Amino acid sequence: MSIESRLHELQIVLPEASEPAAKYANYVIVNGLMFVSGKGPSGNPKGKVGEEFSTEEGYRFARNTGIEVLAVVKSALGSLDKVKRVVKVQGFVNAHPDFEEPHKVLNGFSDLMLDVFGERGIHARSVLGASALRDNLPIVVDSIFQVEE
Repeated sequence: MSIESRLHELQIVLPEASEPAAKYANYVIVNGLMFVSGKGPSGNPKGKVGEEFSTEEGYRFARNTGIEVLAVVKSALGSLDKVKRVVKVQGFVNAHPDFEEPHKVLNGFSDLMLDVFGERGIHARSVLGASALRDNLPIVVDSIFQVEE
C-alpha cells in the first residue's frame, strides 16, 4: 500500500509545507539522510504543557506537528513513498517545571510515524522538557529520515 493510500485511510490531509521562520533551511539531505528543521503544531497554539495544556492536548499537538513534518518531507521528495525509514526524533516540550510526562506528549508524534509508515516508522528518539520554546509553542520536534535520493 502506498503512503498516500495510507494517509487517505487514516483521514489525514497534509497541509502545504510551512516555511522556515528565519534564515535556515526547512530540510537538508546528506548521504541519504533528510534532516528536518524543528517544526511545531499548526494553528500557532501558545502555552506550556502541564499548565495551559494537558498531557492529552500535548499528545494531539505532537501528532499535529508530525503532520507538519510530513508535509515538509512530501514537498521535498514529491512522495512519502521515498521515505525508507524514520531514523531519529527529538522533541522539545514547553513544559511547566513540575511536568513529568514529556515522553507521553511526544508519543503523539511517534504514534503517527508508526501509523503512517508501519515498521519503517520505528525510530530512535529523545525528549526534553523545556522552560521556553520559540513563539511559546507547546512542542517543537526535529527529525531525521532515511530517504531515496
